[in-house]
Amino acid sequence: MKPHRLKLAHHLILSYGLFKEMSCFKPHPASAGEMTQFHSEDYIGFLSKIGPDNLRQYGASMQRFNAGDTTDCPVFDGLFEFTQLYTGASLDGAVQLCQGQSDIAVNWSGGLHHAKKAEASGFCYINDIVLAILELLKVHARVLYIDIDIHHGDGVEEAFYTTDRVMTFSLHKYGDFFPGTGHISDVGAKDGTGFSVNAPLQNGITDGDFLGLFKPVMDKIMEVFQPGAIVLQCGADSLTGDRLGCFNLTLKGHAACVKHVKSFGVPTLVLGGGGYTIRNVARCWAYETAVLLDHDDIENEIPYNDYYEYYAPEYQLHLTPEPTMENTNRKDVLEGVRIELLQQLQDLQGAPSVAMHQVPPPFRRDEEEDDPEKDDQRETAKTRSGDGTRKQHASELYDKVD
Repeated sequence: MKPHRLKLAHHLILSYGLFKEMSCFKPHPASAGEMTQFHSEDYIGFLSKIGPDNLRQYGASMQRFNAGDTTDCPVFDGLFEFTQLYTGASLDGAVQLCQGQSDIAVNWSGGLHHAKKAEASGFCYINDIVLAILELLKVHARVLYIDIDIHHGDGVEEAFYTTDRVMTFSLHKYGDFFPGTGHISDVGAKDGTGFSVNAPLQNGITDGDFLGLFKPVMDKIMEVFQPGAIVLQCGADSLTGDRLGCFNLTLKGHAACVKHVKSFGVPTLVLGGGGYTIRNVARCWAYETAVLLDHDDIENEIPYNDYYEYYAPEYQLHLTPEPTMENTNRKDVLEGVRIELLQQLQDLQGAPSVAMHQVPPPFRRDEEEDDPEKDDQRETAKTRSGDGTRKQHASELYDKVD
């Protein structure tokens, strides 16, 4: 999870020339105030102060907030600044979608789906996904969250477990595996009953079986839920050969999910996530960037770049499935999961309607205050389909989730 893997992905995207067809932005560092739209003030205060030099002062707090060397969320120099950047990038992407400035926004440094309101978890400190969804809910009546990381997206599901304005769809390894949540019977609660969709899987799943479950369930979700925006978490630890993962997906299978989501033409925020064989993480996110740009046919030979030696000995983009890995997902069990999830969605009473209220002011940075062009873009954004429909302000929504 070190930021070094982002360097590899960035340089591979550059070497393929994909950046030429995108608008690239430097993210703003998210402020503590933005983070407390979801996270507790005590937790954000702790993250902003903790560092390798003062660990002894925060022994009790580290235990309370699940951080430190005895956990899976170590404290390192520059921790809070790192969380500010990846969170700010996800917020910026959400704002661009809300204002109609982009059809698809990509932040490969985001997607840290395990962080809770007042607790770090699974290498995740700030849940940029929840914060981005809250931003999208200011404008869109319904937001769909999709998670193809091998780990269950527990932090996001928990945050929106009791609301019908966010649907979560996660395909993940289930059983004796972190975080241990995401059973197919976990469907939501109160107003959110039926709006948490979980597909529990076992070791060795292949492209065909994964897509055979993903595509029909995704199609049904779009029919029933009709989201105004989508957030897609593309954790690369579900790929074959991952150091922590146990699936057998290729780049083409993983990216086929991205392509299918893109085909619906809904404003989409695409995020990174897990992935622990870093050369394969870079391969995956570079290829999925190409897929988002309709360039599925990029060369299999890795172009020369600053990290070329990482791709030895084959120096090729695409991965070959592990031939000796057994697929322990029985066909009848997968079919049972597919049928049960489709029935869960069929039982919903259609897309939830929300009362019309004034749309809250969008997130604005200080340098935008006197920019008339930005004002024009905000006015234009209000005309997008589904805009202005909401139950309550994002902060009020989380009060309800509590």
